[in-house]
Amino acid sequence: MSLKLLIGLLLAAYFTATPLKAAEFAFVPFANLTGWEQDDHQQALEVFRQSCANIQSTADIPASDWRGVCALATINSGSAKRFFETHFRPVQITESNDSLFTGYFEPVLLGSRYQTSEFKYPLYGVPPELPSGQVWKTRAELESGTLAGRGLELVWLNDPVDAFFVHVQGSSRFTMRDGSVIRLGFAGRNGHQYRSVGRQMIELGLLQSGQASLEKIRDWVRNNPRSGQMALQLNPSFIFFQELEIPADQGPIGALQFPLTPMRSIAVDPDYTPLGAPAYVMMPAGSASVNRLMIAQDTGSAINGAQRADIFFGSGETAGKDAGRIRYTGQLITLVPRATALRLSGRMN
Repeated sequence: MSLKLLIGLLLAAYFTATPLKAAEFAFVPFANLTGWEQDDHQQALEVFRQSCANIQSTADIPASDWRGVCALATINSGSAKRFFETHFRPVQITESNDSLFTGYFEPVLLGSRYQTSEFKYPLYGVPPELPSGQVWKTRAELESGTLAGRGLELVWLNDPVDAFFVHVQGSSRFTMRDGSVIRLGFAGRNGHQYRSVGRQMIELGLLQSGQASLEKIRDWVRNNPRSGQMALQLNPSFIFFQELEIPADQGPIGALQFPLTPMRSIAVDPDYTPLGAPAYVMMPAGSASVNRLMIAQDTGSAINGAQRADIFFGSGETAGKDAGRIRYTGQLITLVPRATALRLSGRMN
């Protein structure tokens, strides 16, 4: 494929947008939550207690609705399962018939503090001119020299696809060349909507359907370095990072500014699911099935829609492989305070 044609297709993909739809609400009985009886509710309650400090609002569910249940959560010493069943109502929030569950993880990669002939792909800190809450320069524009040579480089990687997927994951650990370990986390973004490079490479005929894995994308970029850079730039979203001081036994920091817990923390669309809220994931996917109570503690530029969730699998290679296998439909059921459910009952099916 010629570079000129790839540029044209890139621009066509960039200017496609999906409008936000109105949300609908429907009660779901606890008895209908697959696996509810078998779940570890105490572990979920402990994660929920953390979130209460920074719980956030949506247009339909203000943060003030959570004060009562958060106060009760801090003093609850009885059955965690009874606590959730007594003080919450499960509600399915929808704005379309589509749902998608995926997995994400914290990569552990090799890195360098300095650019070398091998380590030449940087991750950047926040530039002072980054506008707050506004759409700024695209990935292609930022990678054309806007950020280079300004001392914003935090770490250098030896693979462009690894660098790209740290942007997708939002955080990573790095084993440096001197043996030290550092951690980078999300600090800002350029405001552009995330676009799946794998999906677009399939649409362009660069990869076959069902083969847009990390390794397939990595191989294609390595074999087509110049076009590969442009392919990665099909995603205009660009993330800026900060170095974090987090104990090695804790997960990365999520959007609520608390460490994420493997298989208990999820990334959601905060326009629909309040950050900090308990949410039950039902994903009937055979051997990969996940049915458990999780806490909405993170967001992601690729996580858009009321029935969209990204499950945090942990850190390292094994977590990455497990997360990479997840791409299924299911149901995301948000547990809202009973007072909230009563107020919203007029809008429920």
